[in-house]
Amino acid sequence: MIEEAKNYLESRTPLRPSIGVVLGSGLGAFADELAERTEIPYSEIPGWPCSTAIGHAGKLIFGRLCDLEIAVMAGRAHLYEGYSPAQVTFGVRVLGKLGARSMVFTNAAGGINLELERGGLVLISDHINLQGVNPLAGPNDDSCGPRFPDMSEAYSRQYRKVAKDVAVELCIPISEGVYAAMLGPCYETPAEIRFLRTIGADVVGMSTVPEAIVANHMGMKVLAISCVTNMAAGVLPQKISHEEVLETGEMVRETLVKFLKALLPRLGN
Repeated sequence: MIEEAKNYLESRTPLRPSIGVVLGSGLGAFADELAERTEIPYSEIPGWPCSTAIGHAGKLIFGRLCDLEIAVMAGRAHLYEGYSPAQVTFGVRVLGKLGARSMVFTNAAGGINLELERGGLVLISDHINLQGVNPLAGPNDDSCGPRFPDMSEAYSRQYRKVAKDVAVELCIPISEGVYAAMLGPCYETPAEIRFLRTIGADVVGMSTVPEAIVANHMGMKVLAISCVTNMAAGVLPQKISHEEVLETGEMVRETLVKFLKALLPRLGN
């Protein structure tokens, strides 16, 4: 099915992306910045899972940023929607087969580290997979990658340095941290957040890690950026809602778009 999707997309656009970008909840505005855009709803692509989460547009956009050919996934599939690990990572597999050698993931995350603030951007330096599944479980496809891929630098140190340099140039505050991936869809309890803080997590979310694992399996370089859309349970004396997540995504939209526009051409060189 991956080859079928690849062949279909090759028939729809002459662009061959070197970088893939995945936009999380409420963070889809960047795709509008691309020139020579071709927009393809996920429902039209063979085997591609459709996004059901609010704030995920559910379409693949090909376009150019300067001289860089990019594919943007405006919305993703999540395990909590009932999709399998293979379905959640299907888009990354297809983009890798199309020739993408780098992936940039964005997500909405809850802030665990007490030094973080709502609306802040965090470069993921490492992750803790607490989702209970791994997308590489089962028979290995040796044409995609090795049976036991190394994950000691799952998030490219080089890319993080470039991202920090760009953030300084644009006067955008940014930090680094460890991302804990939970299955969802319910938000974590205060006790779970205390546990996650104890084991070294700075932010928490329900995505990204399966995609990052598959990208590493295929030999792609990975950069991941969390937008702290809310402080995690128990940090503030208030309840958490998805409306707050989307509201914060709207609040940081211009900052994230400006950041990605400056950053991606630097990663493509």
